[in-house]
Amino acid sequence: MKKIWILFVLMFLPFRVWAIELNNLLSPTVLLYDPGKEEIMYEKGSDDVINIASLTKIMTTIVAIENIPKLDDKVLITDSMLAEIPSDASVAGLKVGDEVSYLDLLYASILPSGADATTALAYSIAGSTEGFVNLMNEKAQSLGLENTHFANVTGYDIDNHHSTAKEILKILLYALDNDLFNTIYRTKEYTLSNGLVVKTTLDYYNPSGMYDLSKIVGSKTGYTDNAGLCMASIIDIDGKGLILITLGAKRDLTSPDNIDDALSVISYINQNYKNVVLFEKGAAFLELPVKYSNINTYEVKASEDITYFTDDYDNTNIKYHFDGVDDLSFKNKKGDKIGTVNITYQGETFKEDVYLDSDIKISIVKYLFTSPICIIIYSAIVILLILGVYALKKRKHHHKHIVLAE
Repeated sequence: MKKIWILFVLMFLPFRVWAIELNNLLSPTVLLYDPGKEEIMYEKGSDDVINIASLTKIMTTIVAIENIPKLDDKVLITDSMLAEIPSDASVAGLKVGDEVSYLDLLYASILPSGADATTALAYSIAGSTEGFVNLMNEKAQSLGLENTHFANVTGYDIDNHHSTAKEILKILLYALDNDLFNTIYRTKEYTLSNGLVVKTTLDYYNPSGMYDLSKIVGSKTGYTDNAGLCMASIIDIDGKGLILITLGAKRDLTSPDNIDDALSVISYINQNYKNVVLFEKGAAFLELPVKYSNINTYEVKASEDITYFTDDYDNTNIKYHFDGVDDLSFKNKKGDKIGTVNITYQGETFKEDVYLDSDIKISIVKYLFTSPICIIIYSAIVILLILGVYALKKRKHHHKHIVLAE
């Protein structure tokens, strides 16, 4: 059910755009996206249909994950698997006769961008690269991608192999929803079961460590003559994960444009944006009256920090509304959902479900003196007593008249 919903959302993904200026970027195609707000922060050329190089392997890997029988099953690397890989393609270093797991091949596909790993996945899952490419194109259609078509599993330049930055974003968002893919995408180094160590291609672009790439917490890079330098990355800014996709940059390994662009974006966002806390964890939204207990009120509090990523913060614009129970009593138990707080800021609404964090203990005294049932009982008793007294007086009065008559 979850995957069906995600597919529906991706097919009609709303692309609202922020107005920020990034005039010094070198890549002709750029897309900066905020997954939390489902908004594009910046774009240029994001609808252009172009070659995408090894960003192809994002689709290769997620399709493989969804078709692998068992992750720890072994795959024997054969000559036929490696024979079709071009001599200048990036590889993980697998050799004929190596026996590795499917999980190994997934890491080897993303981290070092191994064409040997993606081809091995294609052969072992679909019997051929052609059969696996069909699976990739079927997935593209199911995601509603109109300008994406795959002709191989590696991204090597070939006719009819293309996509757009916006459609790569949709593929990546879909893939990142898979826990295994998400973990692999954020991994920098991994040791395969045959002892081979694979590392992120970021190391290739940063061999001397001159760049501070610590803010890039997940990535897939690529390069071909037609596609230029490409990268799809997750960048972390003050705990906020943004997705940056750049395509078509010029190749300059002494100062790679895709890395320079990522650092420019990181610098700009760091200087102009911040995660502000709209409500701190433990801050009270409101108080609910409590009946039949020694406590008179219960504070509805934020269970975690509620944050907003912005360049223009004004706390006077924060509004909230509680939609839930009117009061509480001993009938409400710890863990019960008692309502939802809706926090609105700058036209966006954040919802937080509220659960009772402790049992409410009954006060027998308050219950006996304030409970409607008890009040009804007391009233009935009083009425009965009054009627009884009245009846007794009437009987005595009647008895007195009888005595006088004798």
